[in-house]
Order: sequence, then structure tokens, then C-alpha cells
Amino acid sequence: MKVEDQQLKAFLLDAKLIGAGALEDAEKEAKKGGKKLRDILLAEELIPEEELIKTEAYILGVPFVNLEEEQIDPEVLRIIPEPIAKSHNIVAFRKKGKELEVAMLDPQDLVTIDFIKKKSDLKVRARLTTPQSIKNALQQYSQSLEAEFGDIIKQEGEGITTVQDSREAKSEQEDLKKAAEELPVIRIVDTLIKHAILQRASDIHIEPTEKEVIVRYRIDGVLRDAMVLPKQAASGIVARIKVLSDLKLDEHRLPQDGRFKVETEGYKYSMRVSILPVFDGEKIVMRLLSESAQAFTLAELGLSGSALERAEQALRRPVGMILVTGPTGSGKTTTLYSMMEVLNSPAVNISTVEDPIEYRMPRVNQTQVRSKVGLTFANGLRSLLRQDPDIIMVGEIRDQETASLAVNAALTGHLVLSTLHTNDAPGAIPRLIDMQVEPFLISSTLSLVIAQRLVRKLCDEKEEYKLTKSDLERFSELCDFDRVEKLLIAEGILKAGKGIHEATFWRPKETKENPDGYKGRVGIYEVFPLTESIKRIIEEESSVDNLRKQAQTEGMVSMVEDGFLKAARGLTSIEEVLRVITE
Repeated sequence: MKVEDQQLKAFLLDAKLIGAGALEDAEKEAKKGGKKLRDILLAEELIPEEELIKTEAYILGVPFVNLEEEQIDPEVLRIIPEPIAKSHNIVAFRKKGKELEVAMLDPQDLVTIDFIKKKSDLKVRARLTTPQSIKNALQQYSQSLEAEFGDIIKQEGEGITTVQDSREAKSEQEDLKKAAEELPVIRIVDTLIKHAILQRASDIHIEPTEKEVIVRYRIDGVLRDAMVLPKQAASGIVARIKVLSDLKLDEHRLPQDGRFKVETEGYKYSMRVSILPVFDGEKIVMRLLSESAQAFTLAELGLSGSALERAEQALRRPVGMILVTGPTGSGKTTTLYSMMEVLNSPAVNISTVEDPIEYRMPRVNQTQVRSKVGLTFANGLRSLLRQDPDIIMVGEIRDQETASLAVNAALTGHLVLSTLHTNDAPGAIPRLIDMQVEPFLISSTLSLVIAQRLVRKLCDEKEEYKLTKSDLERFSELCDFDRVEKLLIAEGILKAGKGIHEATFWRPKETKENPDGYKGRVGIYEVFPLTESIKRIIEEESSVDNLRKQAQTEGMVSMVEDGFLKAARGLTSIEEVLRVITE
């Protein structure tokens, strides 16, 4: 791709994508090192890569395309063989009649374009794209899970060893170790993990039944059947995962927990493993934790408006306690990590005690709970207080001792972040009282409670509709439509004087790439501030209903209401909001 430095410089200045001074310094640096101007601009992060490539596309007169989130039709993708696509950084992404659109890093690679034209007998239209777009497209070359497993079982299934129970522990362990090292078993486990990553699964469930092994993936919070394997593969799969996780091969009666890592050029994941004895064998659940994932901002998580302002205000306070509540899998830990990312600076000492450590954070001192050797949340927190921390994150407040220590830490000049299992934000107050925390201590230390759930996001292809009379009757028990109407009007989504039945909502639309119409997730929130009036109600040991009414009087938006707002903005559907609220 030939874009002269002077051309690039002129267009960047004309588009005001970079200041003249910074561009001049970059140009001097390029001349000094004998490099291209674009390389210096990217190396010093003076301009986002996508903006730079868009500018180059404009100069060359070639359309730009971003495929980072694009799901390509497999038939179109395979028009260009995978080896050619990888070696020349070119992918086919759209076919219209006799025209084939291809994305490239070098649209002036005429030799490759001519080769594809002759091979496909199609008119090739070149588009400029980003390296990340090419990487995303290349990952989609993997054949379907069923096809890949069909090949493995057809070619090598007969070689899978079935391990029978043995009275001699040593003999059984040797048999299991042998089964774990067989090529078909290694390929099965590797393929299961690879496809889980490609499909953005958060968990892999491997469940033995009487006659077969069922594999399910949790994608966007919903479990889906992925594969059915022959029963003979069960013992080898379990043995292989135990070997990877450094667990006892011959222990079948007790649960075991472990970890291992999966790393390739394209991804790096930490796998958290739980093995549980069940009637037909041993069930395995593996949680996938991306080690290359970047922390989200609070706004990217789904917090907005007054809820975001209250969260940021609480984080600016040097002392106090912030709690995030919700059921397992509702994104509480991700919210805590995002808060720590906001707080993380050289001026503060952040220490955590977690079970498990889900993501590694630079400059944060993270401690793993080890109950077997006596390192519990309470003992870990007690030790952290002697480490001169400014900010403490406790993975979960589970018992009276941990609750008492967390409250005392907040009282003695620390900012404490933690999670609690309650259904809503006001419910955190009676939960703490159940743990023997005095109401006056709660009102003195607690700054904010955030309750949350994760809802699936609608794809770009979606259908709009308006609520019918039957819809209004069905949803009326779950939310106050008068409050929802006021919120929609305040947000500018609904015109003043209009009713909820005139608001536009959205529902999923089935497509070939996304049959259920959803992709990704976003949070819905309920942010409960500890105002002076709420503190008085807490000290009076009043009911949760009184706390909730007072909070709503002072502007708290409930999770259902926040869900309706996001549904009206087209982020999710009302049915999805109600699914996670009522499940």
C-alpha cells in the first residue's frame, strides 16, 4: 500500500485528526529513524489505528470496512482458501450476484486479487480494513463443532480407551493417565475449548448421562446444547482435564477444584475447573476467563444518568463502603474490577482478597482465598489491614466475621468494595443486620449499594413494536407504568403528554448469523444512595419497603425501570429484562 508521507500529512491536518505540532514532531522522528510516518503515529498512539486506515482508504480511493464484530457467511468466507487468506491478509465477506467484496490490508496487492478473480470467476471489489478485522474473520474459518467432532470420532473414536473401575488404585491411576494422553481425547478437549472461545462462551458444562456425554456452553448467560459425545469418551475427558488442572486422577467420590491456562497466538484464557461426582460419573464445569480482556468503564457496563453520577461520587470519597449485589453470574465482580480500574493510580495502595482471582490487574495486590490452609475472607481481610491499604476489595461478604471486619475497615479510614448476595439494593440493609452489623454502623459506613443483572443485547437487525393492552396488563404487576412514562419523558424518548402505549420498543429478529437475535450483554442497575433521610430509616430499623419508597422518592431508578429505559433505547427487549428479573 503506497500512501506517501506528504499526502498523509496533508489529509490528517485537513481532517483535524492531529495537531500540527504533534504531526511535525512525528515527521521528524520518522525521518530520523528512517521509518514511515504512519508507523510513528501508531507507535506513539497519536491517532487511533482505525482513523488512520480510514484516512489512507480515502487517499487511495478505496472504501473502508470494519469487520471486528461481523459474522461472515461461511460459504462466502471459504471462497478464499484459508492458507491464502492467512498468508495475504485477505478475506471474502460479502457476495452479491457475480460480485465478491474482499477486505484487505493492502488493496493494491493486484497479484492476489487477480488469483481470486480467476479461481472464483467473480468480479472482485477490494476494501481496506484493520488488522483486528482480518483476525476476527480468520477465526471464523474453524469448521462447526459438530463437523469437527464428527471427524475426530470417525477417524479416531475407536482408539478411545474406556477405563473400568479398578480395585487397585495404582493400576487405575495408570490407566487414567494413559487415557488422558491419548490423541483423540486431547483433540476432543482442545476442540471443546477452542469452539467455546470462538462462540464467546463463559462456561463449558460436560455432563455424563447413562448412555452419552452432553456438552453445553453458556453464551450470553443462557445454556445451550453444543455437542453429544459417546459415553466411552467420558473417563478420558475427565482424566485429561484433571491432568491439565493438576487434580487427583483416582479421586471420584469428592468434588475437586483446579485451574489451567490455554494460550495461542489469538487468545489467552484462564480456565477455572470444578469437578463434581454425579450418579453417572463426574460432571465438569469450566469457567473461561480471558486474560487479555480490558476493564470496562462504568458507562460501558450500562450505568448512566444519575446512577452513574452517584457511583462516581461514591468512588471519589476516600472512605466508606460500596456494595454490589445480585445473584451468581450477574456481573458483580466485573463491576468491582471496573471500579478498581477507575481508582487505580500510583498514589494509592489497592489490596484484594478474592475467591477466585478472576482477572489480574497491574499495581493491585491480589490475594487468593485458600480455605484448606485457613486463609478465609475474614483472615485475609484481617491481614490486609496490616498492609497499609487505601482501598480494599473483598470478593464477597459471606459471614458475620467478614461483615464486621469490612465495616470496621470502612470506619478506620479505608474505602471498601465488596459484593453481597441479595435480590435488590435495599435488601442489602437487612442482610447486613442479619450478619449482626449494628444499624448505626451501617448508616455510618455504607456509601452506596448497586444491585444488578445482565441482559442480552439485541443485534442491529431488530423489529420495533408498541405495547398492546394485553402486554400492559401482563407487565403491570412488575412495574409502575406511571414512573416508567415519567422516566421516558425525562430521557427524551417519549414526548410529554404521551402514554407508555405510544412508546417504541424493540424485539429480536432471527437471522442466519444470530438465530435468537441477541449478541453480547449489558447491565441493568438499581443504585441505592445512603442519603441522610435513608440513614435515619436504617437506624429506626424500618422495613425494606420503606427504604425502597424513600429511595424512589429521592430519584432511585429500579432495575425493572432501568431495563424498560434500555428496551426503549433498543439495547434489549422487555421480555429479556423480565426474564432476568423474575428467574
